[in-house]
Amino acid sequence: MRTAIGILLLLLVSLPLITAQGTLTSAIDHLPSCAFKCLVTAISDSPCALTNQTCICTNVQLQSSVEACVLQTCTVKQALTTKNITMTSCGAPIRDRSGLYVTISNTLAVISAVCVLLRLIYKMVLTMSELGLDDCFIFITLIFGVPSSIINVRGTVANGLGRDIWTLRFEQITNFVRWFYVMEVLYFAQVTLLKFSLLFFYYRIFPGRPVRRVIWATVIFNGLFGFIFVTVAIFQCKPISYYWNNWDNEHSGKCININALGWANAAISIALDIWMLAIPLSQLIHLKLAWKKKVGVALMFCVGTFVTVVSILRLQFLVHFATSTNPTWDQWDVSNWSTVEINVGIMCACMPAIRVILVRLFPKILGSTYNTSNANYAKYGVNSRSGINGYQNEISSATKGKGKGGGGWTQVGRLHTLRLLRSIPSEICIMTRWH
Repeated sequence: MRTAIGILLLLLVSLPLITAQGTLTSAIDHLPSCAFKCLVTAISDSPCALTNQTCICTNVQLQSSVEACVLQTCTVKQALTTKNITMTSCGAPIRDRSGLYVTISNTLAVISAVCVLLRLIYKMVLTMSELGLDDCFIFITLIFGVPSSIINVRGTVANGLGRDIWTLRFEQITNFVRWFYVMEVLYFAQVTLLKFSLLFFYYRIFPGRPVRRVIWATVIFNGLFGFIFVTVAIFQCKPISYYWNNWDNEHSGKCININALGWANAAISIALDIWMLAIPLSQLIHLKLAWKKKVGVALMFCVGTFVTVVSILRLQFLVHFATSTNPTWDQWDVSNWSTVEINVGIMCACMPAIRVILVRLFPKILGSTYNTSNANYAKYGVNSRSGINGYQNEISSATKGKGKGGGGWTQVGRLHTLRLLRSIPSEICIMTRWH
């Protein structure tokens, strides 16, 4: 995942610029022979004495000389050992932000799980409705999130995420990269599943033929997008184990451009998010609603743009994703924003159902009631030009003799209208807050 030269450049860019108590002589005794020779040679050509810790830790020219020498003579593991010894002997602080990531990961995992459970309970218990494909896919996304949450804590964090690579044991580095590989595959899968849930939610609430064709085309594209990237992520290195073994430059193998893979996935995902936002917003123009109510519905759908914003924030940390020379520290940001993106996406997908529950529990606070909303189903459907779900065209074609204001409908027309209105999801009716 990183070349030996890349790692060495970071590890010996400089000896720390911090002095601390303790003798440097004892530290030098533990240096690898290659690094010891480099240090002795550099010191002899500098104004620093071998025992002058302050001078050795702060002399820039000496640092450059040691760097150039070690790049030519030491292995990656020897360079890591040298970095650890010099950082410790010069009193450099030990950085660790693993605890923050554990807190973020666990908190978001619990909240997203509660959101999904509330959504399913509402559908299966409160309304006695059948689960749709959107519900099934959001549940599957949550199931994939369980191993992700466990690996976050027991896999990547336990093996050094949030700490500097030179402070870790060599087996920890290998384990970290192995678990990071698994997390990459799971992330690609979760992104695809989450988009499936949103698309099938749109399919359920927008039954008009034109928009459904668009939704199905997007579903197919999303499926291909997910399948291709998951497959490529699994087989990006040959052999697969080379992904987590190549850090020490002691194994043979070949990998594709991992940076390009991460960027391509992120860019296509963001573009698809924007396209998926345009689908529901395009249907709002057909609604004969007060502009305030249109804005309310639009804002509900636009909440999902927060996920797109998170994706864009994550994108900036992918610049040096595969070429990082301190991956256990640098990839904290990638891991953090990936975790936020998936979990916030799950929460946003569950918001309509959660709002229904809150309206029923706290009608006075939210200024509406479940019954009031249900009573306005007809108002919601008939007042739209083509309906939020394209119902108006179906109603018009099925009914004859409709007079001004809706009078003169045939009995068949009324029955057909009621049948259509009952199929409107309660999440949509309630979130418009009819008064």
